[in-house]
Amino acid sequence: MNIGFFTDTYFPQVSGVATSIQTLRRQLEAQGHQVYIFTSTDPKVKKGTLEANIYRFSSLPFAGFKDRRIAFRGAIQALQLAKQFDLDIVHTQTEFSLGLMGKFVARQLKIPAVHTYHTNYQDYLHYIANGKIIRPSGVALMARGFMAGMTGVISPSKQTFDVLTEYRVESPIEVIPTGVKVRHPSSEDHSAALREKLDLDSDVPVVISIGRIAFEKNLEDALSAFAAVLEDIPSARFIIVGGGPAMSSLQEHVQALEIEAAVTFVGEVDHRDIYSYYRLGDVFLSASTSETQGLTFIEAITAKTPVVAIKSPYLETVVIDPAIGTLVDEPEELYEPLKAYLEAKLTDTPLGDENARKQVLHEIDERTFGERVLNFYHEAISIYHEEEDTDAADAKDEEYARSFLRNPFRKENHD
Repeated sequence: MNIGFFTDTYFPQVSGVATSIQTLRRQLEAQGHQVYIFTSTDPKVKKGTLEANIYRFSSLPFAGFKDRRIAFRGAIQALQLAKQFDLDIVHTQTEFSLGLMGKFVARQLKIPAVHTYHTNYQDYLHYIANGKIIRPSGVALMARGFMAGMTGVISPSKQTFDVLTEYRVESPIEVIPTGVKVRHPSSEDHSAALREKLDLDSDVPVVISIGRIAFEKNLEDALSAFAAVLEDIPSARFIIVGGGPAMSSLQEHVQALEIEAAVTFVGEVDHRDIYSYYRLGDVFLSASTSETQGLTFIEAITAKTPVVAIKSPYLETVVIDPAIGTLVDEPEELYEPLKAYLEAKLTDTPLGDENARKQVLHEIDERTFGERVLNFYHEAISIYHEEEDTDAADAKDEEYARSFLRNPFRKENHD
């Protein structure tokens, strides 16, 4: 099968979306399928750089998300490439520029288009003019408008499925959680070297956070919980991996808490080193309430690092035992489980039943993810019909694209 991914976000951009796309690509190619990635240019990729089966289109930074890109041309070139590759299906991974390009290509080639809805945008509206331009009701309108005509939609969690149902998205929706690599050879674990690099003795209990440093991640609450635990376990250290718009604010919060000596900001790291950072931690801490799934959580599980986080519909299906982690209702409740896991490190007393962790590995395995998406593709191809009025469909997409220019989202009375 020849598959076209259309995404505004891909490596070297660091995000859960980019990781999910790469994971799926790897699994599909392992089964003998060809995957072609249509994405945006990136300042970190020199013009003319040859990347196997990756095609980049001229782009600009997206308003409010300077590290995210929006392509502004290339539809005809994308169509020519898609014809050359004889695509069987288009899989869009964004609701913006490359997503519209993918829909155009699928319509012209008369092949099915499916979509993964990665992001619950209502949690991110503050990035765009402090939420004064796009309202929550506008997000529903956008989602419904973009996914109109899709052969099928993939939701990474039941939580997102419920959101799309509330938005009245009409295309068939299937919940397929993103998978991660669950089998890691010992050669991938360089956590001992990281401890030495970060000047951490082997008996120092470590709290780890990995991900984008953004305001919606509520890292200030995580740091406050750590500061409280630090009074009981003064040898503890908090290692924060990642970069993002909230970095300076977070550093100021660390200073205000007077815990600078116990907190290390590592910044962005090579994705190949991420597993070692998970292994470095004795507990993975998050206070985020905006995760639709949260790849970092399940990546921590594969590294045998227990998770302390805020409850979500998805996490409640995988964090089923203290060996996997502990979920709480409010950030103020993070203190007790965080302290318990760090004390377990100091006393070398594992918490929970290790067999429980093994039970969830199949569900989060990237191979399971690949098989489920491939079955979804086959179903989409089997039910696809070519009776769509392409002129009317193109007009709807053009109207959808123009809506972002004239800004119809100010009112809250959309149906």
